[in-house]
Amino acid sequence: MARTDYQTSLSELRGDVLYMSEVVAERLRMGLDTLDRKDDDLAREVIEGDDEINEMYLDLEQDCIDLIALQQPVASDLRFIAASFKIITDLERIGDLAVNLGEYTLDAEQDLFPDVDVQRLGDVTLEMLDDAMETYANEDADNCFDVADRDDELDAMCEAASELVMRDLIQSDRLDEEGEVESTMQDVSRLLLTIRDLERVGDHAVNIAARTLYMVENDDELLY
Repeated sequence: MARTDYQTSLSELRGDVLYMSEVVAERLRMGLDTLDRKDDDLAREVIEGDDEINEMYLDLEQDCIDLIALQQPVASDLRFIAASFKIITDLERIGDLAVNLGEYTLDAEQDLFPDVDVQRLGDVTLEMLDDAMETYANEDADNCFDVADRDDELDAMCEAASELVMRDLIQSDRLDEEGEVESTMQDVSRLLLTIRDLERVGDHAVNIAARTLYMVENDDELLY
């Protein structure tokens, strides 16, 4: 492979990773919309669309392997390819979490806790994902720390939301109603899982920022 072709392949890899992130972000938004609107058709679309994300992941994984095996890149190029490989892994897992939201929508019996603002949590995770991918696109090391700092805010929001669910459950009389205990606990469990999954999206966004920081500056401060 000529040097110009090699540089073109690196540029194409970056573009393909960014495109995958756009698809994943759209699926996550769709998953949040399914919860908000209780839209079973949209939920099925999110679930069925996971195959496309998995295929993107496998194709990009192979691209990374080929670049390493055939070109034996060193220094900054090697860090870029390795970071890209790690980032597509995080994106694929975010896609799986979006599928979870679709499945929760199909299984939910009722909306028990309207005071829990799942959409706000979702907005924060989407913003973090977008910001993390911008750091990758622009090789912006400074903003990697901003993404990591926002994760503390998201964690606090998720903890508060989970506590609100449990407090409302304890204070309500739903568990005293005959025949309602099992369905109520299932819905509570799904809501807590939703909050947990959105918190994990934030963790993946931090991973992306951490890999970008390492890629740009060979700095492993945010890696964990």
